[in-house]
Amino acid sequence: MRYAILAEHVGKRIKGRQVLRGINLRVPEGGVYVLAGPNGSGKTTTIRVLLGLIKRDSGRVEVLGVDPESSEWDNVKYNIGYLPEDAQPYERLTGMEHILFYARIYSSSGNTGEMVRRAIEISGLSHGDLNSRAGTYSRGMKRRLLLALALMHKPKLAILDEPLSGLDVISAYRVKRLIKSLAGEGITFLITTHDMRDAEELADRVGFIVDGVIAAEGSPRELLELTGSESLEEAYVKVVGERV
Repeated sequence: MRYAILAEHVGKRIKGRQVLRGINLRVPEGGVYVLAGPNGSGKTTTIRVLLGLIKRDSGRVEVLGVDPESSEWDNVKYNIGYLPEDAQPYERLTGMEHILFYARIYSSSGNTGEMVRRAIEISGLSHGDLNSRAGTYSRGMKRRLLLALALMHKPKLAILDEPLSGLDVISAYRVKRLIKSLAGEGITFLITTHDMRDAEELADRVGFIVDGVIAAEGSPRELLELTGSESLEEAYVKVVGERV
């Protein structure tokens, strides 16, 4: 099996607190991997280590075959789309101005037309919305625009930190449909969440993270069998509830 992400025994201490305690994570190429855990469990820190945004204290990491702390990382970053949980668009720019700006950043040849068309399709925003300032958008519209910016260049790997957080039912449904569709195109997704209903709908594989370790991992079916549960939410409570 080929892995888009491979992390072994990764440790990280922040401000005197051991946030990651030997994370082992294997994300196969293709499909959706959901990293699920409560607030403070280490989800965001794991992502930042995987992206080379912070240095790990110990362990081994490969993302798309490259250590994010190596000199080769700059050649790999283009193939990754990243959406932080707290990302926000520039409120004074229109949706289309965002898309054109990012298309120029991503394109080395100046041929941005395909990327722009793809971003418009991913965002699902109307012509009127795209020509309105992002400051007038609802939370769901902002999130869909940001997803479009992260995915418009057809990355091999998309890392989304709590992409459904705070969305209403309709906006969340649209984003989940989008993720499933793009996974079908071959993009590998690593998504963090603490909502097991979202995980059950999206995931090919799930890792339960708590107190800086992966406490259980497998397909949703495997986790149900492992814990003797009828739902992923029940499995999560059984695994994570024992440690918090």
